[in-house]
Amino acid sequence: MSRRPDRQGAAQSSDPRSRSENPNMTVSIEQIGEVAVVTVDNPPVNALSQAVRQGLLDAVEALDADPFVKAVVLTCAGRTFIAGADVGEFGKPPTPPHLPDLVARIERAKKPWVAAIHGSALGGGFEVALGCRFRVATASASVGLPEVRLGLVPGAGGTVRLPRLAGVETAVDMVTAGAPIGARTACEAGLVDTVIEDDLVAGAVTFARTVLDRPLPDALRDRSVAASSAGFWDAAAGSVAARAKREEAPLRALACVRRAAEADFETAIAFERETFLALRGSAQAAALRHVFFAERAATRPPELAGVIPRTIGSAAVIGGGTMGAGIAAALRDAGLPVVLVERDDGAVERGLANLRAIFDGAAKRGRMSADAAAERMAGVIGTTDYAALADIDLVVEAVFEDLDVKREVFRRLAAACRAEAVLATNTSYLDPERIAEGISRPDRFLGLHFFSPAQVMKLLEIVPTKATSPDVIAAGFALARILNKIPVRAGICDGFIGNRILKVTRVQAERLLLSGATPAAVDAAMRAFGLPMGPFEAQDLGGLDIAAFQRKAARARGEKSFAPIADRLCAARRFGQKSGGGWYDYEPGDRTPRPSDVVAAIIAEEAKSWLRRDWHDDSIVDCILWPMVNEGARILADGTALRVSDIDLVKIHGYGFPRWRGGPMHYAQAYGLDKVVDALDALASEGLADPPCDLLIAAARHGGFADPSR
Repeated sequence: MSRRPDRQGAAQSSDPRSRSENPNMTVSIEQIGEVAVVTVDNPPVNALSQAVRQGLLDAVEALDADPFVKAVVLTCAGRTFIAGADVGEFGKPPTPPHLPDLVARIERAKKPWVAAIHGSALGGGFEVALGCRFRVATASASVGLPEVRLGLVPGAGGTVRLPRLAGVETAVDMVTAGAPIGARTACEAGLVDTVIEDDLVAGAVTFARTVLDRPLPDALRDRSVAASSAGFWDAAAGSVAARAKREEAPLRALACVRRAAEADFETAIAFERETFLALRGSAQAAALRHVFFAERAATRPPELAGVIPRTIGSAAVIGGGTMGAGIAAALRDAGLPVVLVERDDGAVERGLANLRAIFDGAAKRGRMSADAAAERMAGVIGTTDYAALADIDLVVEAVFEDLDVKREVFRRLAAACRAEAVLATNTSYLDPERIAEGISRPDRFLGLHFFSPAQVMKLLEIVPTKATSPDVIAAGFALARILNKIPVRAGICDGFIGNRILKVTRVQAERLLLSGATPAAVDAAMRAFGLPMGPFEAQDLGGLDIAAFQRKAARARGEKSFAPIADRLCAARRFGQKSGGGWYDYEPGDRTPRPSDVVAAIIAEEAKSWLRRDWHDDSIVDCILWPMVNEGARILADGTALRVSDIDLVKIHGYGFPRWRGGPMHYAQAYGLDKVVDALDALASEGLADPPCDLLIAAARHGGFADPSR
């Protein structure tokens, strides 16, 4: 009898006792001689729904009672092993059978169970595998306990069984970082008994038969934890705390592993479950769940349902500077061949050198092999000839932020590229509608705003014009999936979503200085809130001249820009680290920011007409964060963003907003929008912020933001 054609390792048998049963729709049993094969079939990722849990529990009971069965292989249909909990049950009261009880029952089974893993065994899926007496896997499989990434710890014995299987060092690494590991590494660590090179289920059945001929190892619950080296726990605590920063779950996970090492099994299991339940209702877990669902939905927005994207099998980048080289590197990392176009031969060589430096740097840091770096470069062609783009699917322009320069590029691209090619501009502030004026087939044009360094940063703002066709917009989202980036659709305005909010952040930071705060105090408060850098440190790193250029362009359009101190710093050619001074002073060769007497004097002069007040960390954060939320509400109101979660994703993946706070909009809703409105009213009364906008006031009245895309 044969199994489902999409299941890895289709098992066959002519044994007269071979049989197939279907206890429910998601779990089936097939007997191959004395080995039963239990298959979970719950697409798309075989999540541990209530039906799956019940089906597996029923299978344990049935097979324990079957005198013909000597061993059991647990496998999954489709593309992966059990990849974790059922996200549809997140936030809902748990229903029996509970996962810890299921894992314990598999562990106590009379017949040895063998987990046959392909794809990913993550979270609860890996905990189920740990409940089995043995684990085998395909070479491409991975295992992991990623619960800390959702603000949780494993809740079904993962922190207790794992150190009994592979030792505390491996357990601490896996449960506090949450990163999965490949099958071969897992085998070396003792997490997997063997790697199956050929047919998974056939190999697992053969493995199960071999273990029947020798004494079985103890179940993990009956094993002890090997003693750790002196000072291990203190060193681990310091390392985890440094990596986790303000996140709670990693240190709580470490505490669970330590309890597993120092207490008996039942005490450790109870401690883990207590920790899991305490964290499940925490603000951080709620924030991380919000981000998790937002990221899952981001690559396939509902407004593009059913739209077939244009194919992207090749790409070109116009401009080989920092941004252009980064975009080219991201495209090559995804396996796309790239043509790099520059204005002359010297610029081509510099662009290729920039790109080579990215790959060589990655190789030196151990992120790829030297051979892989060479392979990346081998897939790049440098040229000055636009005729080389005749058959390219996607062209990304990444030249200087000048409207006339960009228009000339697209005039040449429109003539050189085929009609179906997608033409994209990587502008940060310029109006894509104006860039596209006059080109033929404007339906193929859109903005793709990468963030620097483009080969690292995960955010991609997708900015369609009025003429952009749906299949071209869909191609932008498909490109994000290829590049492993988080896409967010943004409407056209000065700065789109992210930089528009960034302008408010900078305005508020200067208002704080004018009313008595110092750059160091503002930066320290925002770091304490969870940002990697404060606003003044970030400006010094990126360069004050960039924002000054944008303010000049805005004023030329008749718009107002508030930056009295920054404008004076730029006039004095204090552009940040690259000029030896910006908001801070810097010593040659040293990037340590030092308070500047020059800056303090400029602040004092500009602040003469301002009322001074005492600032502390919380009030500094409020003065910056709530106006950001207010601008986010305006962005929703005018349709620049379609969803609240889009704004959160932009700030998390483009600007370092702490993921565990869920983004500024989620954080504000959890804090209470009514309190945010009151705080903005108070700041506005002192001239320290704009008053709350109509949409924010309405959202506070109704208890949250409505989704304007519905």
